[in-house]
Amino acid sequence: MKYPCHKEQLTSLRRIEGQIRGIQGMVEEGKYCVDILNQIKAVKNSITTVEGKILKTHLHECIKNSLKGNDDFNAKMDEIVKVLKR
Repeated sequence: MKYPCHKEQLTSLRRIEGQIRGIQGMVEEGKYCVDILNQIKAVKNSITTVEGKILKTHLHECIKNSLKGNDDFNAKMDEIVKVLKR
C-alpha cells in the first residue's frame, strides 16, 4: 500500500521544534512560570493542529482506499479508534 505524503506538515513541525527549543531556553534562563506555560500551551495547540491535518489525510485517503480495495474496513476503523484513545 502506498501511504499519503505529509511533507507539507514539515514546516509546522520545524516551527514546533523551534518552540520547544525556546521553552528549553526559557527554563534555563529562569523565566516566569506563566510565560513558560503559555508557550507550552502554544506548542500543544500546534501539535494538535498537525495531528488533525494528518488524521484528515488518513481518513480521506487511507480509509477511502480501504473501501475500494480488499482491505478490511473494520480493522481500519479499529485502528483509528485506538489512535484517538491514546
